[in-house]
Amino acid sequence: MDLLRGIGPLPAGDVVDLGCGSGAAGPALRQLGRPLHGIDLSDAMLEKARAGGCYDRLDRADISTWAPQTPSALIFSNAALHWVGGHGSLIPRLAGHLAPGGTLAVQVPHQNNAPSHRLWLTLAEELFPGRVDPETLPQAMLPAEYHRMLRGLGHVSLWETEYYQELDPEGSGHPVRHFTEATFARPVLAALDETEQARLVRAYESVIGSAYPASESGRVLFPFRRLFFILTVGAGSAN
Repeated sequence: MDLLRGIGPLPAGDVVDLGCGSGAAGPALRQLGRPLHGIDLSDAMLEKARAGGCYDRLDRADISTWAPQTPSALIFSNAALHWVGGHGSLIPRLAGHLAPGGTLAVQVPHQNNAPSHRLWLTLAEELFPGRVDPETLPQAMLPAEYHRMLRGLGHVSLWETEYYQELDPEGSGHPVRHFTEATFARPVLAALDETEQARLVRAYESVIGSAYPASESGRVLFPFRRLFFILTVGAGSAN
């Protein structure tokens, strides 16, 4: 919703939810009053999005190679592009698919330097040197790199927000471990066998509580930083 609030008037054309997942953004995007097109690589996620009934069209496609049939009024991507590499070429290519006056609106996590994420990679390298390729991890460029790339393409707004979310206890183990194990740490753990995975999880559990202490109830206040940018093409010079 914070990303949507930054979007201005749109030209004629479709709205594309790029990396739509289960369709969580569908109801809000539908309010823009344009044909709504969802793109995702997961058949399971597309089925969930289809069940929501918000999309005029849903297609299975890889973001790294996707291209619309006609120029888009809005390409909206929330928490998806960090799983796709090569932003230096991907983002300008996506901007090239916009209609004149169209908008590219993107949100990606920008948490990799926080202890919640950094410790997975640091501990993996200590325990299993060279086994995890950092290039396989979800990541974004630096804000200055995005701004430098985007400012010649149109009007760009760029900002970060750190959200504080309370994580509830989830079985045994630290809530931040459960949260990150299902997202950022997936490629890290995938590079290891089951015995190695268990060893890494134990090492992570032994230190994560120092960075994110739990309350008596087991809940943890977890700060999570996200990076946003909105590019509108053909809208004059950049700020």
